[in-house]
Amino acid sequence: MSSNIVTAVYIAASVLFILSLGGLSNQESAKRAVWYGIVGMALAVGATIFGPQVTLSGMLMLMIGVGSVIGFVVAQRVQMTGMPQLVAALHTFVGLAAVFIGINSDFAPPEGLAGAEKIIHEVEIFLGVFIGAVTTTGSVVAFGKLSGLVDGKPLTLPGRNILNLVAVLGCVWLGGMYLNHAGPWTLYLMTAIALVFGAHLVLAIGGADMPVVVSMLNSYSGWAAAATGFLLGNDLLIVTGALVGASGAILSYIMCRAMNRNFLSVILGGWGTTVSSSQEVEGEMIATDVASVASDLQDAQDIIIVPGYGMAVAQAQGAVSEITRRLRAQGKSVRFAIHPVAGRLPGHMNVLLAEAKVPYDIVLEMDEINSDFPNTDMVIILGANDIVNPAAQDDPNSPIAGMPVLEVWKARQVIISKRGQGRGYSGIENPLFFKDNSRMLYGDAKASLDQILTNLGS
Repeated sequence: MSSNIVTAVYIAASVLFILSLGGLSNQESAKRAVWYGIVGMALAVGATIFGPQVTLSGMLMLMIGVGSVIGFVVAQRVQMTGMPQLVAALHTFVGLAAVFIGINSDFAPPEGLAGAEKIIHEVEIFLGVFIGAVTTTGSVVAFGKLSGLVDGKPLTLPGRNILNLVAVLGCVWLGGMYLNHAGPWTLYLMTAIALVFGAHLVLAIGGADMPVVVSMLNSYSGWAAAATGFLLGNDLLIVTGALVGASGAILSYIMCRAMNRNFLSVILGGWGTTVSSSQEVEGEMIATDVASVASDLQDAQDIIIVPGYGMAVAQAQGAVSEITRRLRAQGKSVRFAIHPVAGRLPGHMNVLLAEAKVPYDIVLEMDEINSDFPNTDMVIILGANDIVNPAAQDDPNSPIAGMPVLEVWKARQVIISKRGQGRGYSGIENPLFFKDNSRMLYGDAKASLDQILTNLGS
């Protein structure tokens, strides 16, 4: 394949990637947008493999085959509940690729580089390895937190901000030495520091902010890919990396605004934040049962369902969809309230509901539906905690203080479907569970909803 054809294919792939990003902004166009991305990536990989800069070999084809099979198997087996940690794990590979390619380019730099070109190439190596190393270990820690292997509470080491600053300044100093040809040891030492720095950044971020972290790591992986593209002289990799990097950063910023978080504080590992203690909650949780909930549903006219991560874990979206269908067939108003960060991954709940064939027009964002709760007869919460926590408004010492939340407690009646009395993923107590108009429906969400369906009849 000639270089002109490769360039043309790269341009087509870039257009498809841009169309893919644009289409993901709307639920109805999201499926088509995914296919744009798939086709664009297939074109990009094919043009690269058969392009003039790559020599086909048995080992190359073997690795492509092995990688494709592994990717297919993982995609077939992963559950929606595992998507956040899968995304975090995939960022690890992008970071590692940037590190290995950067170090390899230091071993065997392109021939004929001199003067400014040589300096620019060395800067590309250093930045690519640094971003890649931070992305690698940060993604590993994020995977651990999301999968429950690492405690979701933030790690607050004494003087952690000073440690982060020293690490960054140390890497800058080593970068200066590297550009002055002090030796490859400067690159290796920087890599080691960046690996520790990346892990510490994410360890210092609490579980409630993990959706932002996943999005930010996505941005880091994009910039790492762009740096790799400069090293390899691959225009498409530069464009794609820049698209991913910029879109991930913008999404992270939007999510921080939605959570009333300081953007720089979150991405810098909680820089400048102080540890505070939440108010103790007085009272008791009042339990209810399936029969009572079904009876209350029959009496209610205006119902809002708030899906959370518990719905995803229980795979209850199918039962939710059927309950919605039956209630709407009875002339009742049933809508869904979605918080921007529900489910540990942006858009997690939207995808689950779309999968269960819930109509798009009754799935509303927080800002669209918050004012309707005072006029709502009944709210059903399926495994959500932080996004419906009134402490965000009432307790200035709460870890989520100031975070916009769904004001479900203003409804006439609130039903909370929950496995037990635990505090949830982020470990924050929720006063909503103790309010007079709240009732706790304990047990697996899917099992409870299936029983409610039986009680509702056809």
